[in-house]
Amino acid sequence: MGNGRTALITGGTGGLGVAVVTAFIAEGWRVVTPVRAGSVGKLPEGAVPLVADLTDETEVTTAVTAAVTARGPEAPLRAVINLVGGFATGPLIADAPYAGLVAQLDQNLRPTYLVTQAALPHLVEAGGGSIVCVSSRTALSPFPGGSAYAISKAAVLAFAASVAVEYRSKNVRCNTVLPSVIDTPVNRAAMPDADFGKWVRPEQIAPTILFLASEASAPTSGAQIPVYGRA
Repeated sequence: MGNGRTALITGGTGGLGVAVVTAFIAEGWRVVTPVRAGSVGKLPEGAVPLVADLTDETEVTTAVTAAVTARGPEAPLRAVINLVGGFATGPLIADAPYAGLVAQLDQNLRPTYLVTQAALPHLVEAGGGSIVCVSSRTALSPFPGGSAYAISKAAVLAFAASVAVEYRSKNVRCNTVLPSVIDTPVNRAAMPDADFGKWVRPEQIAPTILFLASEASAPTSGAQIPVYGRA
């Protein structure tokens, strides 16, 4: 199965991840998804699971290498989709412990940094490819109590922009999507009184990510693309 291309997609068992993995498989990509132990059963059919802790540099390197070498030149790594992240709120900055910011950076920046770092040499060796990161509208428009989350997602934007600049001469591009509130069961449970109809659905975000991974978006790198829905 596949069109000669491998996509490494993190967060493949999450609310957005399932939609993205499904979209890539439908387009004929070979999809490899690192997951935590016990989460393999949540992946869409056709995805190749690799058990790994994406906050651990050694495990990330092992997982990326396994994703690339399993099929070798038959299906080289052409896309890295960084979906892993986390959300937390807290007190205003004067009362917010620095540890809360570190925790959000560990959830939102660390996996994206480590996975991308490990994958870049393989993308370069394969002749180029696409990296897609997920930030948030909050990175541009913070809300009270969300400083740690906003800062961590702004760091993702800066990281993606840096990758785009450093690797454009090597035919590797990096773009970022910025959702508003994603319509997932977890978010509905957390905000039961919200107008869910204004939120952006995972199935609406997935085609944008798929486009950014495809050759159709070859001229595009360093973009920050809003996917807000009506929120």
